[in-house]
Order: sequence, then C-alpha cells, then structure tokens
Amino acid sequence: MSDTSDLKIRIISEPSKKNPFVIIYKPHNLPSAPLSESDKENALYQASLLYPEINGVKGRKEIEKGLVHRLDTVTSGLMMIATDQSFYDRMLDIQAKDLFIKQYLAFCDICTDNAVTLGGFPPVSVNFKNFTCNDNVCTKSCFRAYGDGSKEVRPVTEQSGMAALKKLKNKTEYKTDIQVLENYGKRAKVLCTISKGYRHQVRCHLAWNGLPVVNDPLYNSLVKKNGFEEESKDIRFEACSLEFTHPFTGETVRFVVD
Repeated sequence: MSDTSDLKIRIISEPSKKNPFVIIYKPHNLPSAPLSESDKENALYQASLLYPEINGVKGRKEIEKGLVHRLDTVTSGLMMIATDQSFYDRMLDIQAKDLFIKQYLAFCDICTDNAVTLGGFPPVSVNFKNFTCNDNVCTKSCFRAYGDGSKEVRPVTEQSGMAALKKLKNKTEYKTDIQVLENYGKRAKVLCTISKGYRHQVRCHLAWNGLPVVNDPLYNSLVKKNGFEEESKDIRFEACSLEFTHPFTGETVRFVVD
C-alpha cells in the first residue's frame, strides 16, 4: 500500500459488505476530485489509497471513480465514495429521486445589500435581518454561470432580466431550505438543507438572501471590500450531515459530523 501518513482526509465510516461505501471528512481547501490522472492532491485519491476498490468503480466521469457527490474545494465536511459499482449505480437513482439529503452548517454575515453590491442577482423579498431562532425560508432558482472564467454562479428566476434568461442553459430548479439557528445581530448561524445540488448552490442562495458565508471569497461583498477575518481565511461553511435511503436495504441512513 502507498504511504498514507500524510493524508488530510478523516475516515468517518469504512466500507463493508452491507455498506459498500466510505464516508470521509474533507478539510477546507482540498479538492474533492482530480483534474487529471496524475493529480494526487484531492480527497478521492487519498481515499483510494486506503480503499483501492474505489478505482474499480466507473463514475459519471471516468476520472471520478466512485465519487457519489462533490464539495467545493473551500468547503469542509462529509463526502460519500462508493466502493462497489452496483451501489454507485443505485445511488444515482436515489439522488435522482431526491432521496439523498445534504445539510450544511454556515456562519454568515447579515448583509442585506450583498446581492445588489455583487451584481447579477434577481430581486429577492426575504430579509433575514429580523429573523429569530428556527425561522426558515425555502429559496428556489435555476442557475447560470457568471463572472470572469465562469468562476461564480447566479440564480435565475422569472424575475431575472432577459440577458440572464438567455444565458440559462440548465432549466432545472434547485431548492435550498435555510433555517436560522442563531441570530447574533450582525451575524447568523444557519442550517441549510438540499436534496439536489448545483455548483455553489447553497453559498449562492445564502448570498442572494443577504446571508453571505463568513470569509467566502466569491459571494461575500464584505470580503471583497474589506478582506478576510483576521483570525482565519477559511470559509465558515461545513457539510455537516448526509442522509439517504439505502438502495439495497431501504433503510434510512444518516451520518453527522461529531
């Protein structure tokens, strides 16, 4: 076996005959998947050093092996990687039926003019400034690429301008449930739940609603204006829970960050 002493990932659940998948915890600033066959600085490769059967699974992209879903590079948290082809294929069906639930814990700046400052967002009527514990809202939109090199995304709704609607290539609607856990006045702690994901979906929906994630370099106008927090440059955003219907047993399975 290759040297695994320098692995950055943490194993949450090992694969077994009943559960042919591994749940890992990916740290901030480690990519989920490789960009090329020789790329070793990613969570998938590190997991495959421990469980080489991952390499025998054919994913959506051949290079992604048994990777069931991805996290943004800057995001930390739970990821699932299949170690069996049949399980992987069935998990695609589970995802298509919206039976793969992911939750994200975020610390956010309360910045009601965030979307206006950043630009490219459609109107939004929600104002989280006066929300209290357990208040929640469901945010829905399609998405389009945005900015230099399409590094960002923007929501698209019926209220978007004609130019944004013309750029819309994927007409699938994505939903983010946002629940306020704590309101600290200038900041809030929120729990976000999705069953179908798009690149940067949760971070973008939070930014749209005036709740940009603390230290988010793309979607927080305060970061772009004033820079990062002094104590840390890591984004305050974590994939904290995975819940799904087991495709072989029909059981509801849930993993949470300790």
